[in-house]
Amino acid sequence: MNSYRDTHSFESDSTGGTVSETPSAEPRVRALIIEDELDICYLLKGILRYKNVDADYVTSLGEADLVLRDSAPPVVFLDNHLSDGLGVHYIARVKKKFPDTKVIMLTAHDTQADRELAMREGVDLFIGKPFTRDVIGKALDTVNL
Repeated sequence: MNSYRDTHSFESDSTGGTVSETPSAEPRVRALIIEDELDICYLLKGILRYKNVDADYVTSLGEADLVLRDSAPPVVFLDNHLSDGLGVHYIARVKKKFPDTKVIMLTAHDTQADRELAMREGVDLFIGKPFTRDVIGKALDTVNL
């Protein structure tokens, strides 16, 4: 799901044209986005790239199960209302299998009841939509990435 451009940096000449490519020097943190709205996936992936985080995305909990079968990235961004279930009920599954993975819930359904349920399920951070680049940056700082 990452493109070649996502994992390589490019040097530019004085006209702004690309002259050469070099692999990114520092190791990048990995993330998984579980979100059914592709525009949100693309937006979040772009924001994370500038924060030195390589993100993949899936659009359902079923796809997330396949990706998270054997290992998990340090952080998962999780929507709540997905086509095949509620993300809030998926938090405990991730935390049980990968206790060190940070789960950040992103949802437009930002009620106190939703926040409380997510906290009881083990979410590390809850962010209401819409969000900004600064909110995502602060979220990464909050979960120590």
